Amino acid sequence: MTGTETAPRRREERTADSRALILDAAVDCLVELGYSGASTLAIQAKAGVSRGRLLHHFPSRDGLLVAAVQHLATVRLRQTERRLAEALAGEPDGPRRVDRCIELLWSTFGEPHFWAAIELWTAARTNPALAAALRPAERALRESIREVTDRIWGPVVCAHPRFPELREVLFTSMRGAAMPYAFEDRPPATDPHVALWKSLAHHLLYGQGTERAFYG
Repeated sequence: MTGTETAPRRREERTADSRALILDAAVDCLVELGYSGASTLAIQAKAGVSRGRLLHHFPSRDGLLVAAVQHLATVRLRQTERRLAEALAGEPDGPRRVDRCIELLWSTFGEPHFWAAIELWTAARTNPALAAALRPAERALRESIREVTDRIWGPVVCAHPRFPELREVLFTSMRGAAMPYAFEDRPPATDPHVALWKSLAHHLLYGQGTERAFYG
């Protein structure tokens, strides 16, 4: 391979590397400093890139912050799917697997990408430009989350006619239940909602005394 062939590739790699540095730094600033503190200057300093390079990749601060949260969420989704698949390996379909899925999914609502997203959602309430940038990105992310969680639940649960209801209720309820952990110092694993979510899942998936009929 000649030098002229490798030069464009090296430039592309450097561009991808600097973009990833900026995105990672933006997420760190959102989590550590909040939306108001995640200025382009703070992000630039944390990423260790020039002002020109940051603006080359992301001319808009809000566009950068939205892209950063999407970037982190996409990376974390892949990691989460692998981690949860390993944790559920060997667990047969049934109530115990459902309970374990709920515990593992709930644990993801304390991760950095969730709190970075919360910072953006809160700021978007009074920032129409940010809301406009966030809306389509959130729709795409929600679909990605749905696909990943469906694979975690497995085909038997996903085939149940009431599974879409369960998935929606769990997602919205877990998101709301996670909010107090922004200021409360208590272990999420002991949250009383966990038992409630398990009870709800058993009711929707099995009904009253229909566990054997569902799983055979």
